[in-house]
Amino acid sequence: MNPPPPGELLYEVELTGAGMWSKIISRGKILRIEDLKGGANVGMLLYNGHEKLERYNMPDTLKGQQIFYLRSPYCLHSDMGRLLCSITADSCGWHDTVCGFSDAEQVKEKFGGKSFQDAGNHWHQNGRDCFLTELGKWGLGERDLVPNLNWFSKVVSDSEGNLHFVPNHSQAGDYVELRMETDVLIVLNTCSHPMNPNNTYQNRPVKLSVFSGEPPSPEDPSLQVCPENQRAFRNTDDYHKLRF
Repeated sequence: MNPPPPGELLYEVELTGAGMWSKIISRGKILRIEDLKGGANVGMLLYNGHEKLERYNMPDTLKGQQIFYLRSPYCLHSDMGRLLCSITADSCGWHDTVCGFSDAEQVKEKFGGKSFQDAGNHWHQNGRDCFLTELGKWGLGERDLVPNLNWFSKVVSDSEGNLHFVPNHSQAGDYVELRMETDVLIVLNTCSHPMNPNNTYQNRPVKLSVFSGEPPSPEDPSLQVCPENQRAFRNTDDYHKLRF
């Protein structure tokens, strides 16, 4: 797909296997996540890089924008009425944020147990433990786990409210770009979506790229989605004016 870069490339890394990653990305920069081979799932948690008690709030993100899933140009709201990120570009069109992450019991029941001692780097990891491993690097832990995002995964509801995973939703080269609206601690892993029906344990590779970016204009699509986003942008601007 080779989308044009949104700015100067500052950082790039590829994650394979059940890759884990966490970094603070400063305001205005753009994180691009690219599915390299198709079928990826990227579980993500987000926190204010300076005040980690402020974190991504799934209910407010969905309720305020009257949505069930995420795509461009929606925003990721915090539990303080501010914005963490805006989705500025997206080739996939649907990303889950209601189904959570896998845990060790679920992975063992579905795929069988493979420890690091048994299988080395091919051991069976799960989303919960991967999140906790990365959170521990920042002084965070189990109490800081909140509903996460699952980039590149699509889950739909039928007429009776049952949720269904949609296989093969993301193709090789699909990507999503997030503009940081404040300094954000990004915590992510590439463990499989908990509802993926595939009975073969596999985690698909992704590429993370960070670019320089421009501040949003008054006509920015993410700003214009709804009044709730406009209010959250103002709250975020006030936070920066007073703190920095």
